[in-house]
Amino acid sequence: MPKSRYKSMYPPFRFDRREFFKMSGTASLGLLMTRTLLSAEKAQTAPTGQAAAPARPATNIEEALRVPRTKYSLPGLFPGKVVEVHDPRAMDSESGKPSAEVIKGMFEKGIANLTGQNLKKSFDLFFTKDDVVGIKVNPVGAGLISTRLEVVDAIIEWLEKNGMKRQNIIIWDRFDYMLKDAGFTPERFPGVGIEGLQTMDEAAAEGKSQDNSTWLRPDGSHVSAPNFDQDVYYWADVEGPKDLAYLNQHVFNGKYSYFGKLLTRKLTKIINVPVFKNTGNAISMATKNIGYGAVCNTNRLHKPLFLDVCVEVPAFPVIRDKMVLNITDGLRAQYEGGPGPEAKFTYFYNRLFFATDPFALDMVCHRLIVEKRKSMGIQVNEHPRFTEYLRYAQKLGLGVVDDKMQHIRA
Repeated sequence: MPKSRYKSMYPPFRFDRREFFKMSGTASLGLLMTRTLLSAEKAQTAPTGQAAAPARPATNIEEALRVPRTKYSLPGLFPGKVVEVHDPRAMDSESGKPSAEVIKGMFEKGIANLTGQNLKKSFDLFFTKDDVVGIKVNPVGAGLISTRLEVVDAIIEWLEKNGMKRQNIIIWDRFDYMLKDAGFTPERFPGVGIEGLQTMDEAAAEGKSQDNSTWLRPDGSHVSAPNFDQDVYYWADVEGPKDLAYLNQHVFNGKYSYFGKLLTRKLTKIINVPVFKNTGNAISMATKNIGYGAVCNTNRLHKPLFLDVCVEVPAFPVIRDKMVLNITDGLRAQYEGGPGPEAKFTYFYNRLFFATDPFALDMVCHRLIVEKRKSMGIQVNEHPRFTEYLRYAQKLGLGVVDDKMQHIRA
C-alpha cells in the first residue's frame, strides 16, 4: 500500500525511456520488453483454455484524481485542439541544418493559431513574468532526432520578450549527461538553467566498469537520491530489481517512482517539447516524454503498465496543473526503430505541432505516423491497445481524443 497521502504542491527504450546505448542486465531486459510489447503483430488475448494475462497492478492514481483542479489543469485551456504548422524550408534537405528564422516563424504561427491571440496575449494566457518555466526536452539521438535547439531558442525568445528573466527558465530532462550530449549546455544557452534530475555512470551501466563509486554512496544510496521528492510519488504494486545496474540507472527500486524536486519545489509551469517518433506500433511523443521523464524507477513499469504510465504520471498535479503547453518537434522525424535513434528511418518532416492537450496531440501524431509507416512498407498493427491509453486519459478528464478533437493545419 502507498506509505502516505499524495502531496500536490509546495510553497513558492533504447529504453527505459532514454537508454539507447547498449546495456547489460536489467536495462537490456527492459529494451526487450518494450520491443515485444509494442511491436507484436497479434492481439494480446489468451487462447481458449489458457490462463489470462496477469491482472493490472494497483496504482495510486485515485490519490491524484482527488486533488482539486485549477484552470491550467490538463487538458488545458484548449482541450482537444492540435495545430500543425508545416514549412518545407525548416530543415535543409542536403545539409540537414535547421533554419532558425523559419523555425521561429513556425513557432509564432503555431502559438497564434492555437490561442487565437497575438504572442503577447498568448503569453499572458499561460504565464506571468514571475513564473519559473521548465522546458522539458527530449535529448535522445543527439543531433539526429533530439529536440532541436532552435525550437527551444524560439520558446525562450517568446518568454523573454514578454518579461520573463532568463534565470526563470530551465531546460531539463531526466538524465544530465544526455542534455550535454544534445547541446543543451550553459554555453549554448547562457543565463538559462540546465538541469538533469539524475546522473548515471554510463561505463558501469554498459558493464565496462566495476567501479560504482561515482554514483553509489558508502551507505548504498544513489548520489542523485536527494534530487527526488519522497513525499510526491507514483506508486505501483510492482517491485524494481535490486541489482546495482538497475539502481545506477533508476536511483531507487521498490514500488515508488518519485517525482524530481525540480518539478515539485521549483517549477511553476512546464512546456513539453518531445520529438516525432515511434516506439514499436505505438509512439514516443508528448505523453511518454513527460510520463517517463518526470520520475525515477521506471523500468519496472514497462511490462505491466507501459502506456498507462503515460496517462497516470501526468495525472498528478505536479504535472497536470503545470504543463500548460506541448510542442512536438517533427522537423526531423523517425517512423521505425524508435524510441532510440535509427538514422535510416529518419526523414525531414518539417512540422511543429502545438497543443495544451498532450493526449489529443499524441492521438493526432499517432495517426500521422501510422500513415507514414504504411507508406514506407512497414507492417503496422492497428490494434486499439496502442491508443487505448489515450482514451483512458479522456475517461479521466485529462484529454479529448474523440470526434470533438480538432486537427488544424495552419
